[in-house]
Amino acid sequence: MTKREMTCIICPMGCSLTVEMEGEEVTSISGNTCNRGAAYAEAEVRHPQRTVTSTMRCDNGDVLSVKTDRPIPKSKVMDCMELINAHVATLPVAVGQVLLRDVFGSNIIATENKPAV
Repeated sequence: MTKREMTCIICPMGCSLTVEMEGEEVTSISGNTCNRGAAYAEAEVRHPQRTVTSTMRCDNGDVLSVKTDRPIPKSKVMDCMELINAHVATLPVAVGQVLLRDVFGSNIIATENKPAV
């Protein structure tokens, strides 16, 4: 049996969670004060995901803040960053505009407005 200790990040409570596993099977989760914490812990040990926030170069040499519109597998974060770093946004750009489609099940979107220069 293996144990994983983690802090829940779903709400401000920050519960200290303990997940016990037999192989790939979760046998128990403790320390959570709500069901959302248990669901977070199980997802984190089985298929961890992250929302990526970064910057992308613009065609005028400026940078633009961007993020994935949904979490991607944690194992794909560096691959996602390579795609973001290889792309150059063409101005103008509006908040929410899709800059790269279908990046590991997510889209890369702008998180700020940038007018054309």
